[in-house]
Amino acid sequence: MKGFLIGLVAVVLIVVFAFGSYTGSKNTMVQKNEEVTAAFSEIDVNLQRRADLIPNLVATVKGYAKQELDVLTAISNARAGLLTARTPDEKLAANDRLSVALLPLTRLQETYPELKSNEQFQRLEDELSGTENRIAVARRRYNDSIKDYNVYIQQFPHSIWASMAGFTPKTGYYAADPGSKTAPKVDFGK
Repeated sequence: MKGFLIGLVAVVLIVVFAFGSYTGSKNTMVQKNEEVTAAFSEIDVNLQRRADLIPNLVATVKGYAKQELDVLTAISNARAGLLTARTPDEKLAANDRLSVALLPLTRLQETYPELKSNEQFQRLEDELSGTENRIAVARRRYNDSIKDYNVYIQQFPHSIWASMAGFTPKTGYYAADPGSKTAPKVDFGK
């Protein structure tokens, strides 16, 4: 009888320990999953901020560079693509297209020196630059959140609890568009 009680107490302790481990791991996985969602939301907020700044920037540039309509149209189209994107992957791809479309704006400044000195253009350009920095920081935080989540759910014993609770590794790391690695051509002869 004494051996049975010791065995029963041991089984109960193992069950209590396993349940506590499962509960603690699952709560942490839920928290880390929400951190990934919040990190992407931060990217999304900054992408929206940038999209809101662009019409003002385009309107300012239009006043100085009417013949550069192609650049402005490409920026407007890329912005529209960003605003219609729904999924995180679509938003990240649209963001990359917008980043590439914004590159020729530098050439416009060189072609139209009076545009550089325009106070409103300078303010908008500074805002856009600040937003680009915020987006870069948000992307890094997003990738760090995914890494933290993935490492946690793949470590023992969390990997057991993760598979039981339905948590799977996330693959949505932000990666730069391959086209953005190519430096834009600057033509001073134009």
